[in-house]
Amino acid sequence: MARYTLHGIFASGPAYKVGLMFNLTNTPFNYTHVDLRSGAHKAPDFLARNRFGQVPALEDSQTGITLCQSSVILDYLADETGQFGGASRAERLRAREWQLWGAGNLSHGVYRTRGAKLGFAKFPEQVLEANLQTALAGLKELNTLLEGRTWLVGDGATIADIDIYGIAAYAPQAGIDFAPFPNLSAWLARVEALPGFKSVTDCLPQASALA
Repeated sequence: MARYTLHGIFASGPAYKVGLMFNLTNTPFNYTHVDLRSGAHKAPDFLARNRFGQVPALEDSQTGITLCQSSVILDYLADETGQFGGASRAERLRAREWQLWGAGNLSHGVYRTRGAKLGFAKFPEQVLEANLQTALAGLKELNTLLEGRTWLVGDGATIADIDIYGIAAYAPQAGIDFAPFPNLSAWLARVEALPGFKSVTDCLPQASALA
């Protein structure tokens, strides 16, 4: 019986980050599909797991802990699995810096542009363009920050790479070309070469599933 249960939806970038962490750490997990279209994320039983009415939510049957917010979940799983947490406290703190940075303009720009492109959300034309420019600015900054780096923190992949990858990897679905961002493209390829990697399209099932 799997220790962890992930509540999410396969199309969610934040839920994907947690699914990717599980796969990269070779950690079995049960998966519960949350039907956002029917409002399942606002139902009382789900709000008891995630007070914000969002996905993902993680339940740990061993500790009794239930967590929400993908960055917090990644941080928790790094401790519990002993993987991708960085080689020192300083590296963990640097990883958290990256996660908080990613939750700003990069996340908003890429996710919102992707959501509009796929028909998940509707915005006025002016807002659409602003979202796109925010995404491009975030990706450009990330490309610059990756100059001379193999990984975002230290000498190996950390939760920072998993978290930021789980945002940047959705840029193609937003209609954004990586060609102007060679450092970013090379880093994406390094993440994708990690053992256990699964892409945004095949990481999470489209229905509830046991480990």
